[in-house]
Amino acid sequence: MGAERQRDLNPGEILRDFVGAFVDELARGGVRHACICPGSRSAPLALLLRRHPAIRLWTHLDERSAAFFALGIAKALAVPVAIVSTSGTAAINFAPAVAEAYYGRVPLLVLTADRPPELREVGANQTIDQIRLYGSHAKWSVDAALPESGEEAVRYVRSLACRAVAIARSDPPGPAHVNFPLREPLQPATGTAPMGREGNDQPPYIGVRQAARRPDPADLADLAPQLRNAPRGLIVCGPRDDPDDLPEAVMLLARELGYPVLADPLSQVRCGPHHDHLVIDAYDAVLRDEEAAGELAPVVVLRFGAAPTSKPLLHYLKQHARARQVLVDETGWNDPELVVSDIIHSDPSSFCRSLLAALPPAKGRQTNDEWASRWREVNEQARSALEARLSVDPGVSEPGVLAELAGLLPPGATLFAGNSMPVRDLDAFFPGGSRPFRFLANRGVSGIDGVVSTALGVAAVSSGPIVLVIGDLSFYHDLNGLLAARRFAQMGGRPGTGTGVGLPGLRATIVLLNNDGGGIFSLLPQAEDAEHFEELFGTPHGLDFRHAAEMYGLGYRLVELREEFRTAMQESIASDGVTVLEIRTDRQANAQLHRELWQAVQQAVRQPARSGRSS
Repeated sequence: MGAERQRDLNPGEILRDFVGAFVDELARGGVRHACICPGSRSAPLALLLRRHPAIRLWTHLDERSAAFFALGIAKALAVPVAIVSTSGTAAINFAPAVAEAYYGRVPLLVLTADRPPELREVGANQTIDQIRLYGSHAKWSVDAALPESGEEAVRYVRSLACRAVAIARSDPPGPAHVNFPLREPLQPATGTAPMGREGNDQPPYIGVRQAARRPDPADLADLAPQLRNAPRGLIVCGPRDDPDDLPEAVMLLARELGYPVLADPLSQVRCGPHHDHLVIDAYDAVLRDEEAAGELAPVVVLRFGAAPTSKPLLHYLKQHARARQVLVDETGWNDPELVVSDIIHSDPSSFCRSLLAALPPAKGRQTNDEWASRWREVNEQARSALEARLSVDPGVSEPGVLAELAGLLPPGATLFAGNSMPVRDLDAFFPGGSRPFRFLANRGVSGIDGVVSTALGVAAVSSGPIVLVIGDLSFYHDLNGLLAARRFAQMGGRPGTGTGVGLPGLRATIVLLNNDGGGIFSLLPQAEDAEHFEELFGTPHGLDFRHAAEMYGLGYRLVELREEFRTAMQESIASDGVTVLEIRTDRQANAQLHRELWQAVQQAVRQPARSGRSS
């Protein structure tokens, strides 16, 4: 299509060719989901995404909720998901989810419509500076050219789409931002966009491949002998959304070295068929006891994934900073305590297998066997003490919810933990085991906003049950996100429609832990300031969330007793739709229960050890 053809095209045809080619190239690159919000300036993007047969469209009314919903889809599928906004402050409302995607390593394609250059900085309506709007929180940001037609324009815009998808999904995954300046008229013509050099049903315009970082066993020749000979080694597994086969690879290595594995639930290592006695799940409680943390001093630590959720574990790693601590990650620097001695940029699963191949033959395992036995002993003591204390009360406590869920979730379920207290209680009280579960949370920047939307985004593309455990302030922050449960009550049809008839819609259980305010602050030093605590930190709201559930057409049940919670969970998991199970707790009583649980563990692990205790 040359200059003569370009002059013959009207503005609607130019929009169709340019923006349509971009959208088609997203689909060729594997994009299958897009979340959009209403807007005039973004109409070309919205309409051409809607027309594409390979892309499912999810329409939201609130940009912040839309972006977090897309984040949930991308977390669940580990593939880029597009989000589309009109110009102005609408695009700014994407920012919290963009930041979470950047630090949480979630692939997002952020597509913002903008005024053309002649309308910038002249007082035009709904116009802000959108160039590099998300700053360092976007892996890549580009102000696209104005739509044109012709072969060069098609090559340009298809290359642009290829690059955006490749950057979003490359290590580390994250958000890529394309800002589209668009002139009126904004209605693209009907018909199909130019297909490029090969036509329809072809691979991406530019094939982009990223080879995994796979260390050669020879590269580990200096590390392998030390690990083989280290008498007190540990493996620490932090949060990781997409573990691939890391749990199996980590456990093969752990068994060969005799290393206990301190597994954050979010690492996906705590639960699954790979589980055995080397998986330690009560470390958060054990390491709160300084005596136990001092006795269990490691010589070497292998670390995988992001920084652990547990503050006692982070403190323990800092306390033993003289140990050789080796962090293995594709890229990045996950060391908030500044104690890592070695960073190896490698695919973690490949690293484990290469290290296994590089290990010299074992000469003796007695020391490591005693070391692993002591960890197993204190872990069993701690878990028994926690279970005994939690069984005393017939009511439902916040720690008890996470302990109970281990026996209530069916295999293959996904447990999404809200930030603040729920994710910490998940780490502390959810026991390991052989049944497979997936654990997710927004731990990139650990905000309490957008959690409902993220979890519902996960539910939109998951076949198994989804359970969200969330605090009341976080739930309040994202009440708008509940509209997704109503809007997408019926789904199905072709991927591009996002609608259908007679097929089940979003299915999820929301366990709402309502302590009427900021419960975590009752466990922090701020609680000592009785004069100002409630006003500045406790922040009671007095809201009745039953009305919110009714407004959005959700199921609702107030739960008070443990047996009632078990029944309600089983019924909700088996039912369609979204159900809120509200559990009302007292902040001061919750803080006291946590203190009693830690004291029970301390007493248990300080009892005279049975045979096999190492010195």
